[in-house]
Amino acid sequence: MDPFKVHILGCGSALPTLQHYASSQVVELREKLFMIDCGEGTQIQLRRCHIHFSRITAVFISHLHGDHCFGIPGMISTFGMTGRTAPLHIYAPAAYEPVLNQTLDFFCQGLEFKVVFHPVVTKEQTIIYEDRGLTVESIPLEHRIECCGYLFKEKPTLPHIRRDMIDFYHIPVSQINNIKAGADWITEEGEKIPNSMLTAPAKAPRSYAYCSDTRYMKNLHKIVKGVSTLYHESTYATEDEDRAHLYWHSTSRQAATVAKDASVGKLVLGHFSARYQNEEKILEEAKEVFPNTLLSKEGMTIDV
Repeated sequence: MDPFKVHILGCGSALPTLQHYASSQVVELREKLFMIDCGEGTQIQLRRCHIHFSRITAVFISHLHGDHCFGIPGMISTFGMTGRTAPLHIYAPAAYEPVLNQTLDFFCQGLEFKVVFHPVVTKEQTIIYEDRGLTVESIPLEHRIECCGYLFKEKPTLPHIRRDMIDFYHIPVSQINNIKAGADWITEEGEKIPNSMLTAPAKAPRSYAYCSDTRYMKNLHKIVKGVSTLYHESTYATEDEDRAHLYWHSTSRQAATVAKDASVGKLVLGHFSARYQNEEKILEEAKEVFPNTLLSKEGMTIDV
């Protein structure tokens, strides 16, 4: 199968630390790269993770807090200095458009590529990007300002041809596409060979849900039901649940509850508060609810 991976560039929260960079990830699917959030230092992390600047086709911003978008001006400027010519598409809440335009006018004059802005309605679940193999949907979240997550869904592929059966029944190559599309085969003797004998089921489509800053949402599991991998912010441990509620964030136990209710494949935690020296307690509390949980870490690559 084609690679479907997530590269963690930063998994810290708003207050800078020596442990973590601000929020940013890169989703890799079928040789295309999509960035989610772009905190300070993102372009440095791209270098460290050996991700080529020119391969980033789009950036999806969850909300307009600085730790999720302050890296954009520097990154665009650097893209300009490295000879980029392909358009860069930016998906973000509509309020970011005038800020982006002012930034480009002041700091990034003379770019040889277009920066194309796409406003995202954060309160609706809707498809905002689509190509031949992928859709990206917005996921409405509950934070202090407009905020949404993103759901990357691989499109189903056609079934696999059973070459042994094709050869056995001497089926011409010209009929392969019809059989992939579901057609049966009729032999010269009039025998009907069902499609199920000529094909093998395709692998189930994979999916990745990125749930950025949000309070615990008891109905969120309905949107991310059955995803292969769920990233959910886990800024706080349970002992700081009051702070999580006050600042519109989640605890790791709450993130794990969403994962459990949604029956996801695995849960990835991130957006860790600077108040913790390490995140082992956050991980332990999540695993009590949803065992297949891991902590995100800069430089980590996750196979969706």
